[in-house]
Amino acid sequence: MFYKVKIKDHIRVSPDKFGLELRQAIVTEVKSKFSGFISKELGVVVDVSDVDEIGEGVIIPGDGAAFYETSFELITFEPELQEVVRGKIKEVADFGVFFAIGPLDGMIHISQTMNDFVSFSKDKVLQGRDSNRSLKINDLCRARIIAVSYKEATPKIGLTMRQVGLGKDDWIDADLKDGGKGAKKDKDKEGAKGKEDKKK
Repeated sequence: MFYKVKIKDHIRVSPDKFGLELRQAIVTEVKSKFSGFISKELGVVVDVSDVDEIGEGVIIPGDGAAFYETSFELITFEPELQEVVRGKIKEVADFGVFFAIGPLDGMIHISQTMNDFVSFSKDKVLQGRDSNRSLKINDLCRARIIAVSYKEATPKIGLTMRQVGLGKDDWIDADLKDGGKGAKKDKDKEGAKGKEDKKK
């Protein structure tokens, strides 16, 4: 989800920016410091929305730069567990798909793409055996966030599309028209097939 976050910080304005109008210099430095910044508390900083207040400048001996206590607003993206997000399939692999959501990418494991037995083809398409549903690069989809980890530099996001109301846009439209029976049929077929396999 996108947020507007108000921050107060001491912003360092380097001497090469002294020729700029103060507000412009502060905005430049704030963008340089915070754009793309990632933390568990803020998520991912997308942009600087506004600079509200700029205090008196202080020059630190031995540095040469001026420091200004500044209040400003950041636009951030923070993925939240159970949040439903819209995005685009960015890459398809034999283990699942990479899913672009806002400024980040998430991963949908092949087992979480649809309620069906899914196979991967050489032309980078995931195909459901019984439902005949497919996923390819640039498909627009809706997914639910089921895992978020900040252990590495870029957050790892796990998603699922195995619920009614999730998946490719045309799947959702079809499921809504038949009251979710289409997705249930797919699941029932999968269950029946499993029973047949056990009998063999």
